[in-house]
Amino acid sequence: MRRALALAENVRGLTSPNTPVGAVILDADGHLAGAGATAPPGGPHAEVVALQMAGERARGGTAVVTLEPCAHTGRTGPCTEALLAAGVATVVYAVDDPNPVAAGGAEVLRGRGVTVRAGVLADEAEAGALQAWLHATRTGRPFVTWKFAASLDGRVAAADRTARWISSRASRLDAHAFRDVVDAIVVGSGTVLADDPQLTARDADDALRDRQPLRVVLDRRHRVPPTARVLDDAAETLVLDTAVPRFALKALFDRGARHVLLEGGPTLAGAFVEAGCVDEVIAYIAPVLLGAGPAALNDAGINTIADALRLHVESIAPLGDDVKIVGRPSRAARTEG
Repeated sequence: MRRALALAENVRGLTSPNTPVGAVILDADGHLAGAGATAPPGGPHAEVVALQMAGERARGGTAVVTLEPCAHTGRTGPCTEALLAAGVATVVYAVDDPNPVAAGGAEVLRGRGVTVRAGVLADEAEAGALQAWLHATRTGRPFVTWKFAASLDGRVAAADRTARWISSRASRLDAHAFRDVVDAIVVGSGTVLADDPQLTARDADDALRDRQPLRVVLDRRHRVPPTARVLDDAAETLVLDTAVPRFALKALFDRGARHVLLEGGPTLAGAFVEAGCVDEVIAYIAPVLLGAGPAALNDAGINTIADALRLHVESIAPLGDDVKIVGRPSRAARTEG
């Protein structure tokens, strides 16, 4: 199962709106016969890729999959039928499929005499490559990661609004690598006017990566000029005539986005926090003191300490001269709908 989880991780960000799934096929003697992961939309699911590699060795063997095999026909046929046709005797999977259209694969397989075991390393699977897709499927909106870089005293820019470079080169490279695995990057028109960002994913040589996320600008007042770098041909850009986070996220979900990176300024971040639409926070904290300038977060509907959005810290790690902190709202603090 851990091999399957690693395979799923390799295709994180490449499969939306499909699920990033990993699959491993063992032959009847328990030896590795095939392995695979979900292809981009229109391509085969992980089970089919692994079965194609295994060939006849799959007969009487075991399929180990990170998500319950699907039981419906979409762009491709049901994975349950592929497993049955291959003669697999046992299926082991981590997480039940929450999509009512595709769920029920385990029941289909059991009904055809296949031994099925569910829940293996389910917690690891839920926290890994499946996380954003599972969240989007269960809630009807993309998983939102808010990323920001700030000084030790919480400023994202100096008093004169200069912001380059608060964070270290290592932090910036890490942020660009993260852009490579999300479906969309969201900013507000204020960020475009202040910084004129290109919002692309770039490598260590500052070259564009092969894959680019959708660039999204919330521009209710139509302030973005046609010369803005975010409108160049380096990647696709969507300008939305709204400042309402839930409307924007619904529009992105309908376009197939399952993981959104929020990189807007303090005002937009505050709106997302107030709406209960931040699912993960990545903060790059630099050992710098500015004393003045905009804070990372503006009004977020928090008036007293009792209203504070408390985070569960997932990880703290040094990154160059900076510290990277990853946190997620506690379950009690999350609101969905």
